[in-house]
Amino acid sequence: MSDVTQILNEIGRGDAHTAEQLLPLVYDELRRLAAQKLSGETPAQTLSATALVHEAYIRLVDVDRPTDWNGRGHFFAAAAEAMRRILVEQARRRACVKHGGELKREAIEPNLIATPESSKNLLALDEALERLAAADPQAAEFVKLRYFAGLTIPQAAELLGVSPRKVDFLWAFARAWLRREIDISS
Repeated sequence: MSDVTQILNEIGRGDAHTAEQLLPLVYDELRRLAAQKLSGETPAQTLSATALVHEAYIRLVDVDRPTDWNGRGHFFAAAAEAMRRILVEQARRRACVKHGGELKREAIEPNLIATPESSKNLLALDEALERLAAADPQAAEFVKLRYFAGLTIPQAAELLGVSPRKVDFLWAFARAWLRREIDISS
């Protein structure tokens, strides 16, 4: 009987001390298994192989809920299944509307926002900003602080007396609104 199988049997009997001995023995194999599982994932996958191993290990080796392991193979098969479930749960979480669904984040270079290309663009921005002020004065004020005064998002939030979450919403809303207005008037 291998060391791993013996330790698994002791864990199955509820021995918490031996649970600590298992991870160093199986870590490299679990890491390879996790890397293999992640190799087929999209580049948007934010979970690392190390994090996947640790999450799966926590689910598998729960001393409060001992499991009868039928040896090393049973353990690694269960580890593979646990990793699959973790990846599926994360994919579902990313796909739900609350987390953006199928929307993709669009990076905007701050230096492209900070200085207009020409006076024509500045005039179009000014007109759009006035229309934004009529629709949402707080969002317009935030844009002025961010764009013209050069304040950071936390500085503008503090000055406006709103939470960072609210100012993130204002910034996203104002950028989209202004982009649409400038595109329509161009």
